[in-house]
Amino acid sequence: MSGHSKWATTKHKKAVLDAKRGKLFAKLIKNIEVAARTGGGDPDANPTLYDAIYKAKKNSVPNDNIERARRRGAGEEAGGADWQTIMYEGYAPGGVALLIECLTDNRNRAAAEVRTAVTRNGGSMADPGSVSYLFNRKGVIIVPKAAATEDDLMLAVLDAGAEEVNDLGENFEVVCEAGDLIAVRTALQEAGIDYESADTNWLPSVTVPLDEETAKKVFRLLEALEDSDDVQEVFANFDVSDEVMAKVGA
Repeated sequence: MSGHSKWATTKHKKAVLDAKRGKLFAKLIKNIEVAARTGGGDPDANPTLYDAIYKAKKNSVPNDNIERARRRGAGEEAGGADWQTIMYEGYAPGGVALLIECLTDNRNRAAAEVRTAVTRNGGSMADPGSVSYLFNRKGVIIVPKAAATEDDLMLAVLDAGAEEVNDLGENFEVVCEAGDLIAVRTALQEAGIDYESADTNWLPSVTVPLDEETAKKVFRLLEALEDSDDVQEVFANFDVSDEVMAKVGA
């Protein structure tokens, strides 16, 4: 039976990946629609839309889907939803702070799904402002290591306003002030350096180190949140060592 069970496991893993891919596509499409509605449907005149489309293409979202989302958002095609951005705050196990960004057309459903995911997985909801002060709004650009050496990357971005370049293993992470994101991203393009995504994210100012058991609980909660169609992004202030990550991954 070993061959059979191996195949069943592989099939299950593929189904999970396909489901996650579907959810990722849906979230990227939503980003495009909202960006086009907020800043207009021309990517050249709307940097947020440009970045949303770029990220979607990098994640293999079909061009037809991208264009339809852009047209819906810009009002050139019927059928766009009234997406609202809502931010929830909470705590995961181990005192990990959570910022949960939702993009939804139904506030009540989003609130219920977030509360259920958090409380059922050992977390708790928090009052507005009680967690967000632990985070800063930053521009974050992900650059594959195959695209540039660290020295070349530093040379390209430092004068444009980058604050730091971090080694994430397979990628570099370029961090800057949110207002400098376009300048830094443009500097990369002018240097001919390919990048995966350029976003504004909430980065923690202090982090909480996690042991193996707590890390498993926190990851379980994060997965439950990301399973919700209304949850767009989750930001958390935990820090997991390579050793703990290897154990949790295994």
